[in-house]
Amino acid sequence: MKNTLLFIRHAETEMAGRFCGHSDPPVNERGYRQIEALLDVLRDESIDAIYTSDLERALTTAEAIAERFQLSPVAVPGLREIYFGDWEGLSWQEIEARDAVYARRWSEAYPQLSAPGGESFEAFQSRVIAELKHLHTVLEQRCFAVVTHAGVIRVALREICGLNEKDAWERTRSYCSFFRYTLGKDR
Repeated sequence: MKNTLLFIRHAETEMAGRFCGHSDPPVNERGYRQIEALLDVLRDESIDAIYTSDLERALTTAEAIAERFQLSPVAVPGLREIYFGDWEGLSWQEIEARDAVYARRWSEAYPQLSAPGGESFEAFQSRVIAELKHLHTVLEQRCFAVVTHAGVIRVALREICGLNEKDAWERTRSYCSFFRYTLGKDR
């Protein structure tokens, strides 16, 4: 049987709508309800292992899944979201108020332009792809979950699964959304 990846976005936090990146807020009340709904959707899955970002919102989501499947999640720092530097924790309105010119340049040039003091998209993408390739080489399980962040999943969906940018964005809009990918398929 071919290995299957379940890419799962973490549950919501009070920082929803802000540049969260490496910030580490806890899951909020709505997020816990999202986790319960996700567990119901995953009830018929046969998950053999769970890998997760080491940030609290992903860990909390992964721990709930792990408890349901009697597994121990493995925290992987390489599965963190992109680091937004000086923009961590800010809303777009706050960013524009700080420096409207740079904000406009960034929105027009992204992903080629980084947030001030932030991780470049190239470095982020390389980190994510390297981590996913590493997980693929060490795993022998039939089905494993990767609980992480929207940006990480978008990289995986584009670079590993072959989706276009628009489809990758759409599939990661909702908290606790997931995408199934069978390894060994072309792209």
